[in-house]
Amino acid sequence: MLLNLRDVTKTYPGTEAPVLRGVSFDLDRGGMLALTGESGSGKSTLLHLIGGLDTADKGVVAINGTDLTPLDDVGRAALRRGIVGVIFQQFNLIPSLNVAANIAFQARLAGRHDPARDRILTERLGLSDHLHKYPEQLSGGQQQRVAIARTLSPRPALVLADEPTGNLDEATADAVLTLLRDLVAETGAGLILVTHSERLAALMPRRLHLRAGLLA
Repeated sequence: MLLNLRDVTKTYPGTEAPVLRGVSFDLDRGGMLALTGESGSGKSTLLHLIGGLDTADKGVVAINGTDLTPLDDVGRAALRRGIVGVIFQQFNLIPSLNVAANIAFQARLAGRHDPARDRILTERLGLSDHLHKYPEQLSGGQQQRVAIARTLSPRPALVLADEPTGNLDEATADAVLTLLRDLVAETGAGLILVTHSERLAALMPRRLHLRAGLLA
């Protein structure tokens, strides 16, 4: 079992209604699923808890048998470097680094940089001719491909993608998601895709739907 969630709850300070109200599900190694739901249903919050970007109030969020809930900031940061990779809608590339350095950044932090791995990723993602460029010189689709390469470079066991194609046109979004899914599958990693798109959710082998903080 790669990921195990049991009765996960989360309420933000200053609010009365919980964002998550007892969410439970499992994800096997190599498993892939789409997480859908209306705006405010708790999709991004759940992804942040799994990625160690926030902590649950109650319940278990376990990756490879390790419960994230009691970990401190240092412990959760170590988990993100070594086990979990996150792809954001806004790309979050470093403007002062070129494409090659952006791709290598996460793997260097994890102490697992492999130039041969980066070459394979850049070739598969169509970035080989853009390694010297900076993020501002790239299209939105190219920037998202760089973000995907950066996340996959250190070979995470679990990839979390939060609306990764939300800023792209439909054709580019489909192509980027297909590449992401294929590259993740080749490594045997798990993939959770948060999306509001029914079309993209249909491309994933499994789907969970959040409604008002509960799995419907």
